[in-house]
Amino acid sequence: MTQEPGGTPARVVVADDQTVVREGIVMLLGLLPGVEVVGAAGDGEEAVRLVAELAPDVVLMDLRMPRCDGVEATRRIRSEHPGTQVVVLTTYADDASVFPALRAGARGYLTKDAGGDEIVRAVHGVLSGDAGLAPSIQRRLLERLSESESGSASQPRHAGPPEPPDGLTARETEVLVLIAEGLNNTQIASRLQVSTATVKTHINNLFAKTGVKDRAQAVRYAYGKGLVRPPGG
Repeated sequence: MTQEPGGTPARVVVADDQTVVREGIVMLLGLLPGVEVVGAAGDGEEAVRLVAELAPDVVLMDLRMPRCDGVEATRRIRSEHPGTQVVVLTTYADDASVFPALRAGARGYLTKDAGGDEIVRAVHGVLSGDAGLAPSIQRRLLERLSESESGSASQPRHAGPPEPPDGLTARETEVLVLIAEGLNNTQIASRLQVSTATVKTHINNLFAKTGVKDRAQAVRYAYGKGLVRPPGG
């Protein structure tokens, strides 16, 4: 997502315990349009404090920090300050790091080899309701879901798509499937030939009906209900 001319920049707090890395990220983002760094934290405890004080739109969160790690800080921020989103920006992309962070409420996950433009896109993406996941992370999430599904031999695969669950309309189900396939709101609107506002309405409705809180949960729900087949399935 690019910053609209005259639009308000996303207000960002950067949390990283390594001073050189933290200052480098702050300097990099300061050169790019669409974001404004309003604070920097050296650990998770300070990140939570700055969110309470500054109410930023997004926290760029490292994971392995002293006093309070990034997963716990993410959990506290999403619980106490739901208006602030969290994008993990870390060196670690192993499953033991990725999935706890997503379960804690992170809406995005990037590794530190991401470029400045990619970070800005992720920041604006999560503010628009998209998942700001690096492609490699999204593939791993889908692989994990596929493994979980294939391990349940008691659930036979349907020859065709099942009936929409939980009172979803056919169009809401279609939108859910496209979310699970990794499309963002603009791509879904183009695919269905509707406006992005209409897509957002469908997403709000299907989130309310299914009880999911974000796109990552929506992907898990779609696989769990058999609406999407695992890759190669």
